[in-house]
Amino acid sequence: MSKTTIGLIGLGTMGAALASNIAEKGYPIAVWNRTGSVTTAFHAESGALADSIVPTQSLQEFVDAIETPRAIILMVPAGDPVDQQIAALRPLLGPDDLIIDAGNANFRDTSRRAAEAGDLPFLGIGVSGGEEGARFGPSIMGGGKREYWDRVSHILNAISAKYQDTPCATWMGEEGAGHFVKAVHNGIEYADMQMIAEVYAVMRDGLGQDAATIGKTFEGWNEGPLQSYLIEISGKVAQATDPDTGAPMLDIIEDAAGQKGTGRWTAIEAQHLAAPIPAIEAAVMARNLSSRLAERAAGEALFGTAPTAISDLPMETLESAMIAGKILCYAQGFAMIEAASEQFGWSLPLPDIAKVWREGCIIRSAMLNDMAQALAENPGRNLMVAPAFADLLKAHHGALRQVVALGATHGIAMPALASGLAYFDTMRTARGSANMIQGQRDFFGAHGFKRIDGHPGTHGPWAM
Repeated sequence: MSKTTIGLIGLGTMGAALASNIAEKGYPIAVWNRTGSVTTAFHAESGALADSIVPTQSLQEFVDAIETPRAIILMVPAGDPVDQQIAALRPLLGPDDLIIDAGNANFRDTSRRAAEAGDLPFLGIGVSGGEEGARFGPSIMGGGKREYWDRVSHILNAISAKYQDTPCATWMGEEGAGHFVKAVHNGIEYADMQMIAEVYAVMRDGLGQDAATIGKTFEGWNEGPLQSYLIEISGKVAQATDPDTGAPMLDIIEDAAGQKGTGRWTAIEAQHLAAPIPAIEAAVMARNLSSRLAERAAGEALFGTAPTAISDLPMETLESAMIAGKILCYAQGFAMIEAASEQFGWSLPLPDIAKVWREGCIIRSAMLNDMAQALAENPGRNLMVAPAFADLLKAHHGALRQVVALGATHGIAMPALASGLAYFDTMRTARGSANMIQGQRDFFGAHGFKRIDGHPGTHGPWAM
């Protein structure tokens, strides 16, 4: 039997979809899974692709099935399982064989693994798009030495999503750059989803709309400036009915959001970078709070239900608020990427990142094409002050302010939208109130401060 072009380890949901995508694009692939029956079943269910897929039952058989120099994709859970798989695999490989971690790794782990690999080829790539994206075209963010990316870029470009025939796959930089960009992608995803949920709460609790009506609104918004994958599926989710009860599906789903940790990684890393991403941090916090079902029920019993009924709020105002919130969310994410690029010396290609996210990934949006253009004009400029987006914010921030105010007066929690608005107001205020903080710090700790009048002295009279 002739050898395969590439190999893949880990036939979970994403791994199986990615392997099928690779085979479908004309690249024979060897596959191995720790549980052999999973490999057998995957191959048996591959249909017309079965001839391009070589199932193996041992690591040695797997390695022997791939042409040299080998390229092997790992699709195993993040953390120790990746290290264990690399340790088991390396002794069977030659010095030119490439290991590609395509799972949801913490970028710091990826940078460590790249350093541990030394001269042995290693890549860490972020893959976004969920199961459907992995199967039919994901967004791919590569990290590691450029020469290693170039070895497999033809395959990764082939399997990636396409925006007007342009592959949504790009090399981001050295070490863990690819997984860092993927983490920020997921942070933006958290914030975008949370903002949608907050607007859904306004429609459901404030305006008393049923799920089907809300779904139709999202469906309509997807035809305008908010066109995006998340708005699209929100409309479908809201209009779906439970096949068992006939009730709206949303009405019987428990109000507790799950998470796999990538949004939390983004929030933690933002603190290390001193990069302000309040909407993303608020979205992570909101997921954590959502899981406290018993405490929230006790709080409602103690304080009573909030006065949620809103007499009137045009859907155009809600849409306008979402437009402003979405811009501010993406602006924070790209600013964080710029901060990391400087901190780690990665020279992250911000315009290319926006282009890679235009198709295939969860946060794909009609706005990303204009964002790519704005970042190409001035990569270091905050998106909120780029002319096209500044004009949109001028037109829509009033609606965001109105919706957040209604949320406050009617007891509808809006952590992400409110944090986005606070970011906007802070970034548009030349002289804020941090002078008070500096005065306090000098009073209790003699930390000093800068004066605005040019006079000498860095301490207040309380220090005398």
